[in-house]
Amino acid sequence: MKSDGKITVLLADDHHLFRAGIMKILDVQNNLSFVGEAENGEQLISRYFTLKPDVILVDISMPVLSGTEAVRRIKSKDTSVKALFLSMYDSEDYIYLCFTAGGLGLINKNSMEDELVNAITKISKGGKYFGKNYSEEKLNELINKYETINKQSRNIDISVLTNREKEILELIGEGLTNLEIADKINLSIRTIETHRSNLIHKLDINSLPELIKFAIEYKLKNKGL
Repeated sequence: MKSDGKITVLLADDHHLFRAGIMKILDVQNNLSFVGEAENGEQLISRYFTLKPDVILVDISMPVLSGTEAVRRIKSKDTSVKALFLSMYDSEDYIYLCFTAGGLGLINKNSMEDELVNAITKISKGGKYFGKNYSEEKLNELINKYETINKQSRNIDISVLTNREKEILELIGEGLTNLEIADKINLSIRTIETHRSNLIHKLDINSLPELIKFAIEYKLKNKGL
């Protein structure tokens, strides 16, 4: 926190116009101070340790290094980091993904300005914010549910997957959409959709939400995160 009592914020998102809009919101707040920006995960890590902001606003999916991966790496060196993730998606799967990545919150990019400001303020004090509908008690219930499912989940044989399918499974676990995965590995979105269907079939998984849950688990357990 700055000497004037303002909460310092570092923003990471790969869309310039979105960053500009967030900066305008922060600039008019009496209790917030924008101190820097990054357009990918690697820049975020570097600028975090240079600027030491109170809160980082992080897009889940960014080029070079995803937001979740960047926060995990920061967290491994600075356990006091306070991260609020930004995404167009805020389902239970994404909440679990952000929480296990070390985030204190997740806010939908369609949220109103006052909700964003309130979330930043709350997280700067060490609180959590995963949407208006998630109290501390409900968040704990969600996390416990996913951890119980993970403990009870059957052994899924990933040896049936090709290297490309394993790569895509890992990217799904980072929270990337079909389009973002296609852009990242230079394939068509139709090809990615086909790979997703193949993953569901080969792993004997019943639905896309179940695939996302397994992908998160795979990312955490099989990559040492």
